[in-house]
Amino acid sequence: MAQAFVDATWPQAAKAAQSLGVPAHFLVAQAALETGWGKSQIRNKDGTPSYNLFNIKAGSNWTGKVVEARTVEYENGQRKVRVERFRAYDSYEQAFQDYADLVGNSPRYAKVAGKTDGHAFARALQEGGYATDPSYADKLARVINGNALRQRLMASAASARGLEHHHHHH
Repeated sequence: MAQAFVDATWPQAAKAAQSLGVPAHFLVAQAALETGWGKSQIRNKDGTPSYNLFNIKAGSNWTGKVVEARTVEYENGQRKVRVERFRAYDSYEQAFQDYADLVGNSPRYAKVAGKTDGHAFARALQEGGYATDPSYADKLARVINGNALRQRLMASAASARGLEHHHHHH
């Protein structure tokens, strides 16, 4: 499941990451953290995926499709479960594109672009107010630097390359 998630998101993450000037695996890690490696992705009422990998909310200026979901927010250190409106997309590609637009064009996240250190990237997102969870930056940095992601990215790259590395002629 997690491997399939990495395989499905990596090419789109690479595109979005390029526009933000950050390593692609940072975005795969954030999508993995937000959706439990794709398992807890927000679904539409009919069970189809919303493709909202980053749990981006639908504010009043959002004109696209919307999906409702329960979410945990922290207010003054208190954990609150609420139903919120989230953006819904037609593909992972749209989700990454929207994330890149949001983070790339919002002054709140000006410090995120160009970060190549996982901790710095995670802190910049948290300081911009990306999530209300006070330990968000730590959790994200752990996924970015963790073995689970590294192994899955290596497996993903190997399957993408196919078997060509067995054909070296000496």
